[in-house]
Amino acid sequence: MSDPETIFKACGDTTRLRILALLQGNELCVCEIEAALSLSQPNASRSLTILKNAGIIQSRKQAQWTYYKISDDFAAAFPDLSKALEKICAGLPTTNADKALLQKLREMHSSTPCDES
Repeated sequence: MSDPETIFKACGDTTRLRILALLQGNELCVCEIEAALSLSQPNASRSLTILKNAGIIQSRKQAQWTYYKISDDFAAAFPDLSKALEKICAGLPTTNADKALLQKLREMHSSTPCDES
């Protein structure tokens, strides 16, 4: 688990906060994150790597795709910070629009867009 300085640095970027907002209560494929936030693959990967290296998110591979979620270890090690981060992310001006777009993308695809590639 990372130290608090690394965690706070990782959370000090709007794109990374938007990713965390989408991941609240969700496990998402990288392609869903890219599509919902209109991120290029390099930008998404860079942000996800920083969050993962800070111990805030965890990933798993399935075939050629990577799925991300909030790390169980992070929530257990920093329960108060985890709850505060959840509130911060919920209060971002972009959160509702990002989640609405994610929902629309999911409705357009019966499964994740990754499954169709």
